[in-house]
Amino acid sequence: MKLIIGSRKSTLAQTQTNMVKQMLLTRWPELTVEIDLIDTRGDLNRTDPLPEIGGKGLFTLELEDALRTGRIDLAVHSLKDLPVEDSPDLAVVAIPTRAAAQDMLVSRQAQTIAQLPKNAVVGTSSRRRAAQILVLRPDVTIRDIRGNVDTRLRKLDDPDQVYDAILLAQAGLDRLGYKLEHAHPLPLEQMLPAPGQGALGIQGRTDDTRVNPYLQALDDPVTRSQVTAERAFLNSLGGGCSLPVGAWATMSDDRITLQGMVASLDGKTVIKIEDDAPIVEAEQLGRKVAQNAIDQGATALLEIWGPSIG
Repeated sequence: MKLIIGSRKSTLAQTQTNMVKQMLLTRWPELTVEIDLIDTRGDLNRTDPLPEIGGKGLFTLELEDALRTGRIDLAVHSLKDLPVEDSPDLAVVAIPTRAAAQDMLVSRQAQTIAQLPKNAVVGTSSRRRAAQILVLRPDVTIRDIRGNVDTRLRKLDDPDQVYDAILLAQAGLDRLGYKLEHAHPLPLEQMLPAPGQGALGIQGRTDDTRVNPYLQALDDPVTRSQVTAERAFLNSLGGGCSLPVGAWATMSDDRITLQGMVASLDGKTVIKIEDDAPIVEAEQLGRKVAQNAIDQGATALLEIWGPSIG
């Protein structure tokens, strides 16, 4: 049997897709697994700031179209890039075990946000990261930065780019094999990750009885419960992966705890909420924490910003 996996062309995307390919071949060595590289709108435009390109699905729509037409059998996404609303006829069939969810401060001048020079320039295209940095350091200048991990690291060391630090996801650095002495994990109390950060979403057709049994075997129930709560929080706020929203779920015994954050982009207003529930109520917990945030004024903050990538 042959399976064709759809992947973005970036080095990180291909690395993640090859991870899923290896998961499949480890379980079923008799499979033939091929990878089809597909350009997405977010990849084709590497110069304009992401808020100017458009909103949801910048890195996923073309892969979803290829699934619907039968060009590919499954698609591998960074779950944080995948819109929280289910696409017609498609489903996230598997969510493998999550990697590290934290963000990293990459800087040759500082190991913590507090150590950044006064009026430092920090590179990020994420409103979520920008807002949380400004909560702690309102003197910092946030400067948009585009490109893959290699490109961003080169920009950090390019004197013409004048970045004092950049922010990257630890999962991406780990998966690409980077061991950077000047990359420092940010504490979760300072920088909540994007909902689903560090997790992969393996998407298939809802009615594909040929392929989906293979994918379902890769699903990790713990990770799925965590990201279900996080993505329900985001979805209930009425937005996509673009908003200045952070979420992090943990599990202990039979309960799940969710921390949620909504901030103004200037960092002057921050709403943080935490609650817990039985694991079987992960989705309801996400909705409840979102409603608590709305009750504290989150809607007014979110209406300001419109589409972007977070």
